Amino acid sequence: MTYITVAAYAVPTANKDVFIAHSKEVTPLFKKHGALAAVDAWGDDVPDGKVTSFPMAVKCEPDETVAYSHVIWPDKETHDANMEKVMSEMQESMENNPMPFDGKRMIFASFQSLVEV
Repeated sequence: MTYITVAAYAVPTANKDVFIAHSKEVTPLFKKHGALAAVDAWGDDVPDGKVTSFPMAVKCEPDETVAYSHVIWPDKETHDANMEKVMSEMQESMENNPMPFDGKRMIFASFQSLVEV
């Protein structure tokens, strides 16, 4: 079964084009290092919650939009063997391509898939 890494973060809405440019540079690193797919997405229908929600989880401000990413790996072993390489290459590119959002409010986790169609 595949292994999936996900992230959610609040991006200043005014930085949407910067976010897209950043994504075009860093997202391919995942495929370079064995991922089956990597997707960055801009929030379109991300409602506020009363108890919990994506905006609450990333402490989204009124001038920010929730963005989401997921990376599908063929298995946990591929993820484990390559995630550090991806992060290292991302870090190297940060000088010329800084993250266009507050990384301290990013939610990041990995999951073992259970059912696939």
